Formats: sequence, C-alpha cells, structure tokens
Amino acid sequence: MAGQIPQRFIDDLLARVDVVEVVGERVQLKKAGQNYSGLCPFHQEKSPSFTVSHDKQFYHCFGCGAHGNALRFLMEYDNLRFPEAVEQLAARQGMDVPREGADDPRAQAREKKRQQGVNLLELAASFFRERLPMAEGKSAREYLQRRGLSPEVLRDFGIGYAPGEWEALKRHLAGHGIGDAVQVEYGLLVQREDSGRSYDRFRDRVMFPIRDWKGRTIAFGGRVLGDAKPKYLNSPETPVFHKGRELYGLYEARQANRQLERLVIVEGYMDVVALAQFGIRNVVATLGTSTSEDHLNRLFRLVGEVVFCFDGDNAGRKAARRALETVLPLMIDGRQARFLFLPEGEDPDSLVRREGSEAFGDRITCASPLSEFLFEQAAEGRDLQRIEDRERFATSVLRALERLPEGVLKSLLLRELSTRTGVEMARFQALLKAPEPAGDALSRDSGPAGENGGENQAERSSTWSGKPRGGALGLMARTLQLLVHEPRLVERLPEELDWCADNESDGALCREVIRLLRAGRYRSSQVLLAHFHGTAEGQRLQALARRELLIPRGDRGVELDGLVEKFRKQASSIEPETQIERLLAKQQGGEKLSSDERQRLMDLFKIVERK
Repeated sequence: MAGQIPQRFIDDLLARVDVVEVVGERVQLKKAGQNYSGLCPFHQEKSPSFTVSHDKQFYHCFGCGAHGNALRFLMEYDNLRFPEAVEQLAARQGMDVPREGADDPRAQAREKKRQQGVNLLELAASFFRERLPMAEGKSAREYLQRRGLSPEVLRDFGIGYAPGEWEALKRHLAGHGIGDAVQVEYGLLVQREDSGRSYDRFRDRVMFPIRDWKGRTIAFGGRVLGDAKPKYLNSPETPVFHKGRELYGLYEARQANRQLERLVIVEGYMDVVALAQFGIRNVVATLGTSTSEDHLNRLFRLVGEVVFCFDGDNAGRKAARRALETVLPLMIDGRQARFLFLPEGEDPDSLVRREGSEAFGDRITCASPLSEFLFEQAAEGRDLQRIEDRERFATSVLRALERLPEGVLKSLLLRELSTRTGVEMARFQALLKAPEPAGDALSRDSGPAGENGGENQAERSSTWSGKPRGGALGLMARTLQLLVHEPRLVERLPEELDWCADNESDGALCREVIRLLRAGRYRSSQVLLAHFHGTAEGQRLQALARRELLIPRGDRGVELDGLVEKFRKQASSIEPETQIERLLAKQQGGEKLSSDERQRLMDLFKIVERK
C-alpha cells in the first residue's frame, strides 16, 4: 500500500514488541545477568559478543558494532525494507499498518498496477512449470537430465519450460483476462513496431524464475534448447524488475540456510543450479551485468564474506579487476572479499561435476583474499626489483587504497605495502591524505575561540574532529552529521528554516531530516536512518553516521548553534532579488510560507523598491 507510515504508529508498535522475542526467534540467546547474549548473526564469531537488552529494547554487538531496535534487526537480518519490516512486526501484533496519503487515487492506482504485475508473473511461472512434465517439454526434460538435475532441485528453483509456439503464453494469459499491453509492459510479450503484432518473448527455452526476497516471481531467464540466439535471454527492465539490483538464487540460498556466513557470486543460472545439485547452496548469479554496489550492499547485509568466482582467462581477470574496484569502498572492518579463479576452460558447472563438491568447496575456502589479489594485480607485468616499476606498483596500490574506508584493513594494507617497497608507512599515509578545501576546515591546533582572530564556533567546526574520513565535510554536511548522531539536537534549531537553503549542498536533505525529527520526535538514529533505507539519501546519511564524531557531547549543541548562525549570515549576504525568487518559488511549489517568511518577503520588496 502506498503512503507514509505515521511515526506515532511506529512508536506504538515498538512499545508493544519485545526485541528479545524477535531476535530470539532467529538467534539462540542465553540469559546473561539483566540482558541476553548469543553469537552475532551479522559476523562470524566463536564467543558471544552480541547482547540484547529487554529494558532498553535494543541489541548491540561489541564485535562488529551492529546495533538497533526490533525494526532495525528485521531489516538487517531478513533483508527487508523499512515498510516491510514495519508490516512484519505489525502482523505479529495483529495490527494494520496505517498510511498517510493512502487514499490518494493515483497512489492506489500505482500500487494496484504493481500487484497485478506480480500476480501476472506468478501466473506465467505456473504456466512454465506445468508445461515441463507435458509431452511438449520432453526436450527440456532431457536437457535437464543430462545436466544431472534432480526433481528436488527443479522444484526448489521453480524451473519450467516455455513451449516453442509463438503465442502459447499469450493465449494462456488472455484466458485469464490479461490483455496484451500489460504482458508487454512486464516483459512477457514482444511487440513489433511495424505491425503492432505481439508474440511470446520466451519460446522453446528452459525457464528460470527470478524471485524477490519474498519468493515472488519478478522476472525470468530462459536458456535456449535449439540454435536460436541469444543462448540466455533475460526479462527486460519492468516496473518490478531492475537487473542491476537483483541476484538469481538469493531467495533459494536463504531458504536453504537461514544462517548464511558466505555467498559465492558466479556468472550464470546453470552454475547456481548445478552447484545446488551438489549441495553447495550459498551461490548467486548476477543477471547479465557486472556486480554492482547495490548487489554487494545487499549481500553484505546478509553475510560477512563474499567470494567472486571467475574464469581463469583474460576476460575473467578483467571482470575480477572491475569487481575489485566496486567492492573496495564497501570493505568496512569485519567484511571479507575473496577471488576464486577457475582452471581455463572450466566453469563452476563443469568443474564441480569433474572433481566433486568437497574439492570445489575447498577451492572456495582457499580463494585469494582481497589483499592478495590487490597486490597481485598491481604487480602484474612489473619487475619489482626495478625502482621505476616499484614506484608504479606502489602508486597502483595507493590508488586502490584511496577507495577503501578507514579501518584496520586499510592500516594493515599500508603496512604490507611499506614492507614490499621499503618505503616508510608514514610516507604512504601522508600521500593518502587528500588536501582540504581552502577555508573549509582548520587544523586541530587552531586553539580556543578568541586565539585565531575571534573566529566563531561554526568557523572552527573541524577543531574537534580534525580531518574527517573521506575528505572535509561542508558546513551543511556537518549539520546533518550532528543531527544523525544526536537527533535530540533538533530541539535547539530555530522554528524557521530560512537558514537551510534547498539549493545548498545537502540542504534539501537537511530540511527533510529536520521535518521528520520534529514530526516523529525521534530519539534513535537507527529509526531515522531506517526511514531513508534503500535510497540515495539513506546512503548519504549512513556515510555521515559512519564518520566518527569526536566533538564532546557537551559541545555539540554550541557547534550546531554556530553553524546555524553562519548560515544566516550567508543568507543575509544574498542579493534581495535572489531571496525574493527563492521565497516565491517555495510558495509557488505549494509550500506555505511562515509568518516570518511572509514578513521577510515584504521587507525584501521594500528594499528592492528603494534601490
């Protein structure tokens, strides 16, 4: 259902739910004093460092830092979006989830259309499964038997067959009252531009349904049986399917094992299914695209280790280098990435049949760690006995480390680079430090107020935090960071947001955060972040939340006051005509001006008239 979930409902829901109960259904907990403890489900550990507090309704892992309330736990453990986690918790309490704006006819129409699309794809999946055991599916059954797939694996993955006729599925769905237009929109039919005629996209193919986290079919992949091209055909982008975000086999892997610790990424459907046949059920495949950050973020929410599996030829090495570039920014401490290269001429399907599941499992376990592959590819084609080649080697590694988050792994890689090149580690650390933008950040030694020309608190806003990770933050980003780390600070902000300009970098997001904090009276950063989960804004806020805030708690309010004062001074220096344009644009956009803003608009008109 469309519409925003009211904060008052979320607060009421969390008050009714016991986090110990929710976590205890998924993690084995033992009483430990006033709290409960167990092995952390978000990283691999041998002794318990995961604590759940009944009194505080909060969980925390002292090993990997994972923490939050019952909603956050469901989102991370079950890979749910925020609305889905709310719905699941509400269902436990027998509560219906209200939605603000849910009576909007356009929102209702969009939701209804989306649900019809999912139902349509489920109907198509049933059609394909039903055709496999029929006479027309004989060639598909023979192909699957040659690949050694058991009835159990075919059932688990919902594999079926698309008949070779031009309109078999089209007629079947038409019999259920589904017209051509919606079948085209959801990728089941292809429509010719010249004649307007439509026909089945998938014909004479073994069909692999692609499922979302709930097990609902959202797309298909088809493997040809004859000589038609392409050999593998995927559904196009549709309202419910975006190939850059989905992974084949992820739903099935989670069904096979709810306590996954590692996931292997391979190239094709048959690789996933063939490995499953041999008992290796923690495998997924991208859908004709390179592994993206969206893919990896999704996997790292479920497991601590991801293994990339590639062919050992040049194409496989090239793909591995792309994967390395993609995974580096996501390698916060506690995560692992490995790279497995298969013998030339082999793929996972052929290799597991030749050497068996145990040997293939050993290959996965012994796959090269990210550190080894990083140094190996940087050294490729270079003689490290030569100074010039050693310099290029070091430059290549440093370029990669610039993309790596701050943490223990980065420090260890710098130390290893120092050992391999003979250059002091401190020199490499200095090279990695990006220069701060002029006037944006001051040194830690700038001293207290009054010792540097009487600068105000906002102008010294990096005095406490020193050089931020990933480069200096702008003033608006610092404001956001303070609010994310300590939502209660919103109470110090002036009622009017004239200082927070929409056209300022991060300004629109800052306004939205302030609006949510005021509307919901949040006291938890986790609930605030959950509102933006899965969006670009959410990624921005998560990045700010991960940056350490070294400003002492008692000084944070003063810091925020100083930032607001600086923004107001900047706003007052803007030409009156520009200020008038912004206020009018806000009004024309449907946003009501406050009494102060209306008075400000009148004063600005008078200033312009006197010019």
